[in-house]
Order: sequence, then structure tokens, then C-alpha cells
Amino acid sequence: MRFRLLRRRLTISAPRMAVRSALPWPFRWAMLAIVLGFCAAIGLWAFEFGKDIAGLEKGSKEELSRLHAQLSSVHAELALVKGERDKAQSIANTADALVTAEKASHASLLTQSRQLEIENRSLRDDLGFFEKLIPANGVEGLAIRGLQAELQNGSTLKWQLLVIQSGKGQAEFNGRLELIFSGVLNGKPWSATLPGEPPAIKVRQYGRIGGQFELPAQVVVKGVSVKVMDGATMRATQSIKL
Repeated sequence: MRFRLLRRRLTISAPRMAVRSALPWPFRWAMLAIVLGFCAAIGLWAFEFGKDIAGLEKGSKEELSRLHAQLSSVHAELALVKGERDKAQSIANTADALVTAEKASHASLLTQSRQLEIENRSLRDDLGFFEKLIPANGVEGLAIRGLQAELQNGSTLKWQLLVIQSGKGQAEFNGRLELIFSGVLNGKPWSATLPGEPPAIKVRQYGRIGGQFELPAQVVVKGVSVKVMDGATMRATQSIKL
């Protein structure tokens, strides 16, 4: 009987035992909170102590200060570069304005030069005409001077002449001009007059008149003749060969 009781106590079939703490639960929780707070304080102290040892906070502040200084330097350099750029742009704009003004001045000078050449040519022509105003010795009355004809662009004949009236007390002459152009067309003689009504002319001392005549195709002009007519009466005539 004793053996059975002993075996029952020592085997799995032995009755369960419960070990209960003598401390109450509130006291256990208080102790646990104290332990956790103490561990947290130790951890925080270890973290701060580690930062101080590693110099992280001090290094971060120094790096931040250095970056601020570099940023300020970059801003200063950028402002300097912008100033140089604005100055260069101003110089470029001034140079463009000067080049434009120089081109305009050059174009104006070329225009003035061409205009002077045209005026010089016109003055030479006028001088030639006025030289022909001088009448021949002992010759008075109506006369044709300076008949000229020039072929332009291969199909346009430009002509001009000067009619003078010398002598004292001459009344104004009113008449008309008759021009005859002669030449060759396809190997045959050819002639033509100005189209339309003959041009009228009024002369007291001198009168200059001119115009253009469009030539038919394949015409070769050989000469020009002009007559000053007073009604049916011819007062003066002149011919030239080309």
C-alpha cells in the first residue's frame, strides 16, 4: 500500500501541484514598471553618451554650417555670373545697334552716291544741250540741235532733241515734231513714225523734248530723222545714223 502511494506520487499519474507567489499583483506591476523605466533611462543615457562619443551632433552642425557657407558662395558666384552676362548682353546689343547704324549709313551713302552719279550725268547732258544753244554765226531762226537716239534693252529706242530759236524779237513758235525711224526688217527696208498724234512743241528761245519708241521684233534701226513742222511747212530738220 505504501509502495503504491509512493509510485503514484513519483509518476505522471501523481496529483498536480500549484506554486503560488506570496507577492500581490499590484506590487508585481509596480516592480515591473520600475525595472522598465530604469532600463529605458539606461538606454537613453547610453544613446546620448554614444552620440557625444561619436561626435555625430557636433559633426552634423559643422557640416550644416559648411553647406550654408558653400550655398552662400554659390549664390554670390551666380550673382556675379548674371552680372557679367547682363554686361556682355548690353555690349552685344550696343554692337548690334552700331552694326545696324553702320549698315544704314553705308546704304545711305550708296544711295547718295548713285543719286550724285545720276545728277552728274544729267548735268553733263544739260551742258551738252546748252552748248548747242549757241547759234552758228549769222544764223537766225528755228533750228534743231543735239538729236540723240540710244537703243535700250534691245527693243526700246530712247530719243531726245533740242529745238532753239535765235534772233531778237522772235515770237513764240507753236508747231509739231515728226520723227521717222528707218532700218531693216528681215533683210528688207523698214520705216516707222511715232504712234498717235505727233508731239506738239512750243519754243520761244529753246525747248527740249524726248521720248521712247518700242521697236518691232527683229528690227535693226539704222537712222532717225526729225522735222519741225509749222502746219504744212517744214521749219527745221535733222537726221542721224545709228
